[in-house]
Amino acid sequence: MSARTNTLDVTNGARSPLKTALLLAWPIFLEQILTTLVGYADTAMVGSMGAASTASVSISNSVVMLLNGSVMSLGVGLSALVARSVGARDYELAKKLIRHTVLLLLFVGIPIGGVLMALSGAIPRWMGAEADVLPLATRYNMIVAFGRPFQIASMLFCSVYRGCGDTRTPLVINSGVNVLNVIGNFFLIYPTRTVSLLGIALTIPGAGWGVAGAATATAVAMAAGGISATLLMILRESPFRISLKEDYRPDWKLTRQILRISVPAMMERLTMSSAQIVIASSIASLGTVTIAANTVYLTAESIAYMPGFAFASAVTTLVGQSLGAGKPKLAERYTYTCLAASVITMVVAGAALYVFAEPLVSLFTPDRQVIMLAARCLRIVAFLEPPQSGAGVFAGALRGAGDTLWTMYIMMAGMWGIRAAGAFICLRLLRMELTAACTCMLIESCVRIVLFWLRFHTGRWQYAIKAIETAEKKV
Repeated sequence: MSARTNTLDVTNGARSPLKTALLLAWPIFLEQILTTLVGYADTAMVGSMGAASTASVSISNSVVMLLNGSVMSLGVGLSALVARSVGARDYELAKKLIRHTVLLLLFVGIPIGGVLMALSGAIPRWMGAEADVLPLATRYNMIVAFGRPFQIASMLFCSVYRGCGDTRTPLVINSGVNVLNVIGNFFLIYPTRTVSLLGIALTIPGAGWGVAGAATATAVAMAAGGISATLLMILRESPFRISLKEDYRPDWKLTRQILRISVPAMMERLTMSSAQIVIASSIASLGTVTIAANTVYLTAESIAYMPGFAFASAVTTLVGQSLGAGKPKLAERYTYTCLAASVITMVVAGAALYVFAEPLVSLFTPDRQVIMLAARCLRIVAFLEPPQSGAGVFAGALRGAGDTLWTMYIMMAGMWGIRAAGAFICLRLLRMELTAACTCMLIESCVRIVLFWLRFHTGRWQYAIKAIETAEKKV
């Protein structure tokens, strides 16, 4: 590992596959933990201003997450191709891909920021914002829109860093962004006030901007993250360092390769988002207690899933670089090593969810009805953790190989054929309780890991990018 770039060489065989996987995975895990904890603090700070303020910040989230998912899908293509070029020691191609990241930022990131600014009032209106929420949401969206291009820059460059085998730089950047956001909230949301600390009265300066303050803090934090991610790629000495003096003319063949990998990943995210809408609406049909219980148990479960997510993200880089180095057997070893580590970790996490279900959900609500229902759901999804994390590792491996078309097919079959359809039938038609939807999730995760294993077992994923390159030669 380079002391300057934090880039991990995963193909030299000098260390065990498990140690290499852990070196890549731990920064991703820590990043998720910090982001989640800071997210809780951020939500609480905004929530202290009242329900209208909270709604104004969150009401446009589904639309923004849809656009962010599209950008993250472009990151899948970039990460896979960068990892492959790094594994092949083709640093000129890696730099060319990074320059294309700059082009994507110019032609995708900036327009998205402009669209969100233009629709700052329309989006919350489409989402059914009430009269007291609409002006606050419009102001919030307008201000945050200035930071969106920077956020997209951070997302794209962090995908590149991970493809290069550097998961520490995204950890530092994203942790800094989240902490800066909370600090900005502290000084911009609230007015100047006096607090008592150890019997000493302290005057804390504040702008008192309310929702506008929260938006400003978010936009400034996004700008800091995007600028940092970009400058590090330009200024920090490494084999992947780019210069503003280099050739930035688009290579349409390379652009099409990125899109051939990214578009299926984009469709996969759209599939998941649309299925979640069906599931959420089915849950909402059962009333307030069910909605609250669903939110509570998912919050508790999301914390436990983070180690599995870290291994699933790490294996993308490991497989991509191994294939680039012409070592498909090493790619397989990394995949099964990450699979074993992830499943073992999630068995422990699942056991903890099962045993401590009630205390965990009690952290998020005092309502006894909600606690009892959420605890029953959490005990069901405790069994979901190992197969879900295993499926995530196989999916990450396929993405690292550029085999995103099959991940899309499998996700579509699982999310729509089992999760969404199951939730609709069980909750809307049969009027069963929320635990039925959780059982559908468990069944879908078990089916999904089998389908992903069958695809991985064929070995055809090894040739996915070569197939894309061959198709491009015919264009």
